Amino acid sequence: MRTEVVSEAGAPDHPNEDFTALALPASGQGGCLVVLDGVTPSPAGTGCLHSVPWFTARLGGALTELTVSRPDLTLPEVLAEAIGRTAAAHAHTCDLSHPRTPQATVVLVRWSAVTVDHLVLCDSALLLESPDGLVIPVLDDRLARLPSAALATDALVDASVRNKEGGFFTAAADPSVADRAVTGSVPRAQVRALAALTDGAARWVETFREGDWAHCLGLLRKEGAQALVDRVRDLERADREARTHLGRGKTHDDASVVFVEL
Repeated sequence: MRTEVVSEAGAPDHPNEDFTALALPASGQGGCLVVLDGVTPSPAGTGCLHSVPWFTARLGGALTELTVSRPDLTLPEVLAEAIGRTAAAHAHTCDLSHPRTPQATVVLVRWSAVTVDHLVLCDSALLLESPDGLVIPVLDDRLARLPSAALATDALVDASVRNKEGGFFTAAADPSVADRAVTGSVPRAQVRALAALTDGAARWVETFREGDWAHCLGLLRKEGAQALVDRVRDLERADREARTHLGRGKTHDDASVVFVEL
């Protein structure tokens, strides 16, 4: 098995709000990956005393532990339990009802000798490659489907569309959001490789249109995860002044990639 993890902050003076984890249990029968993209807080505040990195570390740690230790739980159940644990850790000090309370996108995958189970919530991406080379993207596209007027106000901090019907959903303080995730399960024999990307890394496909998802996974296999992030950074710097590409609220974003060849 080949595994690779890269996570890079968007700016040297700003903490990386992503979280990545790979776990390969001692049984040798499977593994899991967790990728979170923390939502950058609004200057207006979040009602919380804690930072986004604190939140993603807590939620990511709980997801990793539960995915490995509780194979009896479905991935939505794992996510719900992890959100509940994280909320309980700061409910006594923070206003978790605040619409901008710390939150994150989620990619969660658990594989065994038999199946590959997956969950995606919000705009991070999961790629599944079959033995014959077909790449299937697993995406939660609700944010992308919002009207351009909503996106123009930065939907990630707009309380009118976040975690509401007709908008999009993130992992924040409400465990029931787990039921909104995109989920699935495929036989292990039908997955040769998989990759999880936060939207900062997925810009290579979604923003700059340098290739499709199959090209992206091919780049990861041939040149590695760091090469993908480096290419994104080069494209961002070249487009810094013009900002000609849509969907770029900031020049650089945190970028994380987890690549696994099973």
